Amino acid sequence: MRRRELLAGLGALGVVGTGAAYQFGGLDDRLRGGGSQVESRELERIDAPGSSPGTEVVPESGRVTYVDFFATWCSICESKMEPMGEAATAVDSEVQFLSVTNEPLGVTTTRTDVVEWWEEHDGNWPVAHDDSLELSRAVNASGVPYAAVIDADNRLVWSDAGYKTASEILDPIREARDVSPE
Repeated sequence: MRRRELLAGLGALGVVGTGAAYQFGGLDDRLRGGGSQVESRELERIDAPGSSPGTEVVPESGRVTYVDFFATWCSICESKMEPMGEAATAVDSEVQFLSVTNEPLGVTTTRTDVVEWWEEHDGNWPVAHDDSLELSRAVNASGVPYAAVIDADNRLVWSDAGYKTASEILDPIREARDVSPE
């Protein structure tokens, strides 16, 4: 009987370990969904510094897309704004660079709260709202902060959670540009 319990315990440990490796980036991107096609969606842009009112098609075919998911209550998201600003100024118009909140606006957070947070943390690039969570689900963004790079052919080529420096943001963008068709 002890042998069965030991084997069951080891099996459970393997499942937990695999889940942790997936969540914290320990698995190869191909196993994490890298290369999967991401259908374009229309998100509402928020009228804030660097972001005009209207809509944003994400990802935009023919361009590499960097999308960063954030929430106004997230302290790591707050600390990530400075390197995000550095990266935003380093990319050119060939890259679609934006931040997205999927907070339920109008429930506990308002659009005004997002704009004030954006201004307070020096956001100056497009910011949009994923109210249906379709984009979040498409790139497996199960928390914040979470970032994804989608190549010019709309394939998810990189994603990761947590704080990123400017170079950690720019490196996967450069890699996606190097392999994408010109």
